[in-house]
Amino acid sequence: MKKLFYSIALSVLVAAGSSCKKTDNYAAPDVTLKGTVTDAGTGKSLQTEQGSGTRIKLLEISWSDNPTPFYISSYQDGTYQNTKLFAGKNVISAEGAFVPLVQVDGSGKTVVDKSQTVDVKDVTTVNFSVDPFLRIDWVGEPVVNADGTITTTFKVTRGTSDPNFQQNVTDVAVFVNSNKYVGNNNFDNRYTPTLKDAAANATVGNTISLTTLGGALPGQRSYFIRVGARISYGLNYYNYTDVKEVKIP
Repeated sequence: MKKLFYSIALSVLVAAGSSCKKTDNYAAPDVTLKGTVTDAGTGKSLQTEQGSGTRIKLLEISWSDNPTPFYISSYQDGTYQNTKLFAGKNVISAEGAFVPLVQVDGSGKTVVDKSQTVDVKDVTTVNFSVDPFLRIDWVGEPVVNADGTITTTFKVTRGTSDPNFQQNVTDVAVFVNSNKYVGNNNFDNRYTPTLKDAAANATVGNTISLTTLGGALPGQRSYFIRVGARISYGLNYYNYTDVKEVKIP
């Protein structure tokens, strides 16, 4: 009797295992989506923050008219890539410190739509050209001073002529860190000089120099520096320069 019971139990387990294999036997996601978000005015990739700046928004419409958004974070240099997606038709746009690609008026009507509808399969490249809120340009190279500080010179200008996206500049900072992933989410506040509110807004159109805080930086090492500025709009993302490495002897 026991043998019969065990035989029946084993048969049930095998059948259950077989059933699971049939329902869970889906291919792993293996589609790649990649691209670059580019400044329309300069043709250069739009600098951002690693993991918390520009993001790519996907709405997969293969199976639903009201899909849940899926986001891909951009790398610091404005490129992005995800190698673990399922194939499907997607409406794709980008969000960040630039004039929105999709804009809605007060009644909820879409008045601007520069999203792209794409069949994402195999390796798919989708690029975006955008107008940043601000452009920050280096003026010369950062200078190591005799007292061990670093002076950075730069210029902040508007990246768009649209007055709807020319709010006051609220923050300007020369972010300093010991690694290249430097920005508002990763900096050393002992050395990072900042301008706020009226002083920050006064930088627009002018050449500005700022010197690191805290006296002499510890020597015989490299520091990574980039300038960021932002306006009072939306999620208050920063626009950035690229990153400079400065070696302190």
